[in-house]
Amino acid sequence: MAAMDARLYVFPGSHAAMIGRLLLEQKGIEYKRIDLLPVVAKLATRALGFPSNTVPALKIDGQKVQGTRNISRELERLRPEPPLFPADPEKRAAVEEAERFGDEEMQPLFRQIPYWAYMKDLSPLRSYAEGAKIGIPIGLAMKTAWPIIKLASRFNDASDENVRRDLATLPAQLQRVDEWIAAGVLDGEQLNAADLQIAATVRLAMTFDDLRPAIENRPAGKLAMRVAPAYPGKTPPVFPPAWLQPLRSAATTA
Repeated sequence: MAAMDARLYVFPGSHAAMIGRLLLEQKGIEYKRIDLLPVVAKLATRALGFPSNTVPALKIDGQKVQGTRNISRELERLRPEPPLFPADPEKRAAVEEAERFGDEEMQPLFRQIPYWAYMKDLSPLRSYAEGAKIGIPIGLAMKTAWPIIKLASRFNDASDENVRRDLATLPAQLQRVDEWIAAGVLDGEQLNAADLQIAATVRLAMTFDDLRPAIENRPAGKLAMRVAPAYPGKTPPVFPPAWLQPLRSAATTA
């Protein structure tokens, strides 16, 4: 099998970046990981010639691809085995819908929730940078992180109203994931693109001490641990109890 020249541009702690990594690893493609800082990544990806300013951004054999779903399809084209999608058209459609859901509906929640938490307490941020190489010492990066986090919070609309809504939305999203698992769309013998898409976001959620107890014992939480057992980061309790009530009530009912 011919080696590929693959470079993946990410920033530490990003669930979308983790999806990019998981996709490459699932395909058995060796890659070089380049860590960027939030906000700075928007400028860097443009400077590198990518068409937009988002991560994960993948340069592979000269091609530039951004976005987790675009990456999954490009990798499937370049290296069909092992497959990220079922061959059966009906099963593939179900996996593609679950992948879309993970990308468009689950991912946005965890672009807001972490930045809201960092604005309340910046100290957990360092734990999400474990293993990252950002070109400067991690300690120095943490000391200068506040302006970047503040900008990222603003860019992602991480307001009290939005984050409280996100937390209220999370139980229904987890239930949908559990139903896909029960139906065999997710968590089969062979992991597919939707497994990786969804599990990385759920796994990020589980790095929050407020959220993990309500997630880890349900099927979605078990899938997340199967796909990404090691995920950097840990955030101690930070959310008002009233904001967590819908998630805790749903966990009790389940």
